[in-house]
Amino acid sequence: QVQLVESGGGLVQAGGSLRLSCAGSGRTFSSYAMGWFRQALGKEREFVTAINWSDRSTSYAGSVKGRFTISRDNAKNTVYLQMNSLKPEDTAVYYCAASPVYSVYEKAYTYWGQGTQVTVSS
Repeated sequence: QVQLVESGGGLVQAGGSLRLSCAGSGRTFSSYAMGWFRQALGKEREFVTAINWSDRSTSYAGSVKGRFTISRDNAKNTVYLQMNSLKPEDTAVYYCAASPVYSVYEKAYTYWGQGTQVTVSS
């Protein structure tokens, strides 16, 4: 069982930065791939980025590549999402999730956090 709690969301102006954190509990946290997804109002949840547990390989959605960076600290049971050059279209609820397999697909993720709101003003 893995429990996830996101933090770090808030209101930021376009061009600004935020860093989201996702703290996980459970002794097997380090064996899970971790992902970030987001859901804007009235839209479906979409993949943002993921990081593998072993070699820390990463994947990014095209819309955030070059602006967002995912990282993890297994010793702290925490995964981070550094978001730079934020745009109004990045406004969404951001969720972290854990999966037993490295994947960009939502259905692969077993455990989910409650989400944190990110709002980017123009």
